[in-house]
Amino acid sequence: MDYKYIDQLLERYWRGKTSLQEEEILRMFFSQEDIPAALLPYRDLFVYEQNEKEMEKLGDDFDQRILGMIQEDEPVKARVITMRHRLMPLFKAAAVVAILLTLGNAMQAAFSDGDVRQVTSSAAAVEHSRKGLSVAKADSVVSDTLQHKMELPVSTITK
Repeated sequence: MDYKYIDQLLERYWRGKTSLQEEEILRMFFSQEDIPAALLPYRDLFVYEQNEKEMEKLGDDFDQRILGMIQEDEPVKARVITMRHRLMPLFKAAAVVAILLTLGNAMQAAFSDGDVRQVTSSAAAVEHSRKGLSVAKADSVVSDTLQHKMELPVSTITK
């Protein structure tokens, strides 16, 4: 048998140029039992719609049942929100700010105490160097700072 007409219709179908009547001809052709092996892969494409019509569909009451399940009233559990619960995020933010400020002040105090001790020990070394001979001040400051540290009272060390 010559299937040139079917081949031409398939080519026009792939290009989207077929009319509804030509597509119906293709559906009728592929619904037959005797189809050449070369055209067999296209069979499912054209027979699909007819097979779907025969398949089981949802009942008419399906929509009603689903809507009935969705619209069932469930009791709403009301929850009382106190002022404390409403302001809890504000309290947390205030606590974080307080912690950061405390840590910042502690860091500042730690660094500033070290500067004060260094300045006082340098000033004491300069005062101490005036009591001795007048030699190069840079050398005397280094030696005096070591002496100043060694001159700490014993009572403060033992406590």
